Amino acid sequence: MTQAQDILRAPEPDYSQSLGVSASPTATFHSPLSSFGGVFSQRGQPKQLKPFNTQDIKILLLENVNQSGQDILTGQGYQVEFLKSSLPEDQLIEKIRDVHVIGIRSKTKLNKKVLSEAKNLLVIGCFCIGTNQVDLEYAAEHGIAVFNSPFANSRSVAELVIGEIIALARQLGDRSNEMHKGTWNKVSNKCWEIRGKTLGIVGYGHIGSQLSVLAEAMGMNVIYYDVVSLMALGTARQVPKLDDLLKEADFITLHVPELPETKKMISTEQLKMMKNGSYLINASRGTVVDIPALINAMRIGKIAGAALDVYPGEPRANGDYFNNSLNGWEEDLRSLSNIILTPHIGGSTEEAQRAIGVEVGDALVRYINQGITLGSVNMPEVNLRSLTLDEPNHARVIYIHQNIPGVLRMVNEILGNHNVDKQISDSRGDVAYLMADVSDVQTSDLKEIHDSLEALNSRIMTRVLY
Repeated sequence: MTQAQDILRAPEPDYSQSLGVSASPTATFHSPLSSFGGVFSQRGQPKQLKPFNTQDIKILLLENVNQSGQDILTGQGYQVEFLKSSLPEDQLIEKIRDVHVIGIRSKTKLNKKVLSEAKNLLVIGCFCIGTNQVDLEYAAEHGIAVFNSPFANSRSVAELVIGEIIALARQLGDRSNEMHKGTWNKVSNKCWEIRGKTLGIVGYGHIGSQLSVLAEAMGMNVIYYDVVSLMALGTARQVPKLDDLLKEADFITLHVPELPETKKMISTEQLKMMKNGSYLINASRGTVVDIPALINAMRIGKIAGAALDVYPGEPRANGDYFNNSLNGWEEDLRSLSNIILTPHIGGSTEEAQRAIGVEVGDALVRYINQGITLGSVNMPEVNLRSLTLDEPNHARVIYIHQNIPGVLRMVNEILGNHNVDKQISDSRGDVAYLMADVSDVQTSDLKEIHDSLEALNSRIMTRVLY
């Protein structure tokens, strides 16, 4: 039997092939995807839908995406190009023109200028927590789904923060630097146990709540602030206002997304509210803390120590780049005592990166092969059970379109000459996503369906998987 096809914006496909089941390689990396189809299929073995010939799908992975993600994608038979670093914008534009899938981490910026050159791009995989490096609205408007891994590195970040709390309380960074310079400076002044101290967590999501449990197990009192009411774990206590947390906590750690409301949420006024001799930790987003204000607060002794893992501007690659040409205050920051500066490594553990590789890799394969959008951050979340080997002459129609009145009626008129086994549609803002499985279709039918959908004014992208 011949390989299944995907009809979309790519070069004109060959409709002469008979309908059939893909004979392409399957993933050798063990992941939840290997049993995904069976969960939704009630009638026999899942039928693996493939786009084009799998070797025609081109994937570009940047920034040293973990081997687990590479294995899942190469195991599907796709063409995968892997680079350890990000690319300058001009080189990225040149590369992205031909790819169907791009995988990035936090340094690559997929803005409108870059994405406008990506004529074949179907999907973006952010192998990290955040997606602020991608123009999500532009991507959605052009039918490009975006996936990420919002929770896989939560434990790694929480453990880093616990380590930093202890290191700051004991001034370990300063003592270590002194010893490396040959200076023996055994002191106990302003060195503390963390037992009995109050930890204030700003943002009680997956990271904040895990951190809460770890801190309480070490004898800390935990309070937290969040914009929504959340159930406390253990004996933690939610406070109604950020100001309340700032005034009460000995250690304050930030775990919030990058939003207009969180930009410089810790600045001069907030630092003044904090206890004299308290500590600040930011492992969330670089824009959340006003760094010059923090520098001033530490110079006058208001803040006894700080740990920063993220910064407003960060280098694109490893090297001697953390200097004043980046943000303008790096030298002042480095000159402070009892400050831990790390290069955005909160989620950089082997365990977290493997988990992220699996989660995002699986999501990309599900989207490419079956059109499933579960977990997408910019598309409606749509899913249908898998087609099975009992359904050989079926096709899956995916129509991404503008969310305007009358589209479903026109789409159903096009599909009306065929038996639609199942159909689902959902919208998100100005973009809608329709998926339908059609039975007893021939290759000539597929071309007719595809061309008719492409001709609609509402069309963003059309895919036909079979």
